[in-house]
Amino acid sequence: MIQFTIPGAVQAQERPRFSRAGKGVKTHDAPKSRSYKEVVKLVAWQNKPQEPILEPIRLEVNIYLMPPKNLHTKPKQALIASGELRPTKKPDLDNLVKGIKDGCTQIIWHDDAQIVEMVVRKYYSMQPRAEVKVGVI
Repeated sequence: MIQFTIPGAVQAQERPRFSRAGKGVKTHDAPKSRSYKEVVKLVAWQNKPQEPILEPIRLEVNIYLMPPKNLHTKPKQALIASGELRPTKKPDLDNLVKGIKDGCTQIIWHDDAQIVEMVVRKYYSMQPRAEVKVGVI
């Protein structure tokens, strides 16, 4: 089992950007998505196994988002601390976890197609971060 924490706000994967390259079209990540993936790669590199995992993988990610200003009252903070008040607005879970999966590819695992089981959860926290657990099935 490999466990690590990616500090800071999790960046949802944005739509790819397109540009002309001669007679073709080239795609690339939006700047925010690209810089977040670089942070993920750095943390993944610090926690990487000897060789990238080649077996089927179970991925568990807990994402902690900064609550909006209207939830900074003491009663709301108590509900957040107990886990009763959870984020139900955008960004979507799949967009949040995409940058983490892309950043770990070729470092923690060979290809994200190896992920056969995944649990992703969103919570509020005053310390935004992503907690990642990777296990072999």
